[in-house]
Amino acid sequence: MRLVLLGPPGAGKGTQAQWLTERYGVPQLSTGDMLRAAVARGTEVGREAKGVMERGELVSDDIINRIVAERIDEPDCASGFILDGFPRTVAQAEALDGMLAARSQSLDAVIEIRVDKDALVERIAGRFACAKCGAGYHDTFKPTRLAGVCDQCGGTEFVRRKDDNAETVRARLEAYERQTAPLLPFYEARGLVRAVDGMQPIEQVTAAIEKILAQGRN
Repeated sequence: MRLVLLGPPGAGKGTQAQWLTERYGVPQLSTGDMLRAAVARGTEVGREAKGVMERGELVSDDIINRIVAERIDEPDCASGFILDGFPRTVAQAEALDGMLAARSQSLDAVIEIRVDKDALVERIAGRFACAKCGAGYHDTFKPTRLAGVCDQCGGTEFVRRKDDNAETVRARLEAYERQTAPLLPFYEARGLVRAVDGMQPIEQVTAAIEKILAQGRN
């Protein structure tokens, strides 16, 4: 099973990828994790990436593509993988097509998690966590039972990510629309896109994805 998960920041791709990994025993491959692993292993492309990042520059498509190509050749990807955060552009998607074709492989589906932008801003901007134990909460959807007190450890200090504010979230959504949304027509032309409603509860999103994958196996 080889899947690509698409959706804007905060759509729940990571949560669903974790479930897919547990359910099907295939690894979740995220760009950040693959970059860090390549740098840590000190591979040739990892050393190149390290140099670029140390100079404060953006890692090129060429480096990212080579890191992905190395990663999908590892033994744990023999039965498939879930790509989260790659490809981000049509150029990367074309490169992925090439590397899979060279291995006599292909994608099984591209799952798009669709969300309402305004609701997504509220979902992300309202997140906060206990500074002591890391338990996650939300102003609207998951407040602490007792105001100002962590349900898990009783801590009274909370933190919010600096980029979890409405202005930053909207900027990230706009960047997604500019850069990554064009992937949809690219994959739709290949009949690979399957959309799910990401505004549903997590369990219902999971069930919708499971239904898509079951249809693909029939």
